[in-house]
Amino acid sequence: MIVGVPKEIKNEEYRVAVTPNGVKEFVRAGHTVYVENGAGVGSGFDDAAYAAAGATLVKVEDVFAKSDMIVKVKEPLPVEWPMFKKDQILYTYLHLGAAYAKDLTDGMLAAGIRGIAYETVELPNGAHPLLFPMSEVAGRLAIQAGATHLQKDNGGRGVLLGGVTGVPPAKVVVIGGGTVGVNAAKMAVGLNARTVILDNSADRLSYLDDIFGGRVETVLSTEAAIEEEIEHADLVIGAVLLPGGAQAPHLIKRSMLKKMLPGSVIVDVAIDQGGCFETSKPTTHSDPTYVVDGVIHYCVANMPGAVARTSTMALTGRTLPYGLAIANKGFEQAVKDDAALALGVNVYRGKLTTPAVAEAHKMEYTPLDKVLA
Repeated sequence: MIVGVPKEIKNEEYRVAVTPNGVKEFVRAGHTVYVENGAGVGSGFDDAAYAAAGATLVKVEDVFAKSDMIVKVKEPLPVEWPMFKKDQILYTYLHLGAAYAKDLTDGMLAAGIRGIAYETVELPNGAHPLLFPMSEVAGRLAIQAGATHLQKDNGGRGVLLGGVTGVPPAKVVVIGGGTVGVNAAKMAVGLNARTVILDNSADRLSYLDDIFGGRVETVLSTEAAIEEEIEHADLVIGAVLLPGGAQAPHLIKRSMLKKMLPGSVIVDVAIDQGGCFETSKPTTHSDPTYVVDGVIHYCVANMPGAVARTSTMALTGRTLPYGLAIANKGFEQAVKDDAALALGVNVYRGKLTTPAVAEAHKMEYTPLDKVLA
């Protein structure tokens, strides 16, 4: 199979989908790899490293024109859609369930490609192996970003998360006790902040209380509980993601912001799925925040891109084995052999094969096994 790796063109996205070591693995398995010139520079991998690994360096047009499978990090942008070939495989993050992704969904269906979304690959135990590494990064980075924007010179309240002798620490509220939430809480606790985690599962809260040894406060998530906890919070992390690429629920309403502390910060890690705050809208690393009712909103849609090298190495360590399986077996056989990978198939030759995305956009859903047959 011919595998293509284009340079990411989303604003300030520095990750790359395949490292030089990944190229070596594809080449060792007998595949050809085309890499766009400069694709890995943002993550610290120069063209010479790719060439030494066995890749052919080409222009972006050749990557799309010659490749059977395109491997990316972020969703394709409109300028890339016309370059797709019918039946081409796309393997990347897609987040098609977000309200703003309707045009992308239509574009992919019109192109007739076969698209696998990292975020909907799901193991039998409900874990999302290709979402996990970036959820770790985003959770930890959320605290780092939030702490920075709490500084007075950045418009925040002027509060230090851990406090100092004689001054109490800041209050950090984490909504959602999954991978993002746990990693955010680890960072907050490590900085000695007063940390509260809300989740709608009592069993999950019991687990979190156990692993944190009582160093976090656990609260069963309800609308009233959220409103109460954020009222005196310095930093709020939205860490609620739904499986299947569905639109994230709006857990903080506009009306709640008026009760929050002026200069407090909210970080919406769920922004790729539309955001879990009613007032959320995607932002960029160069212009990461905006203010609504005195509350600073940080809603960068590709947070892990800020720490591109760490993120690239964490992500590709998980995506490479599945990519190799697709290349070695072919698309259809690979998804037939692996139920987790089959759940990652969002579009297949003009058919939408993920029920959550179909529901989000009120479109027709076709089961994958039906189209494969």
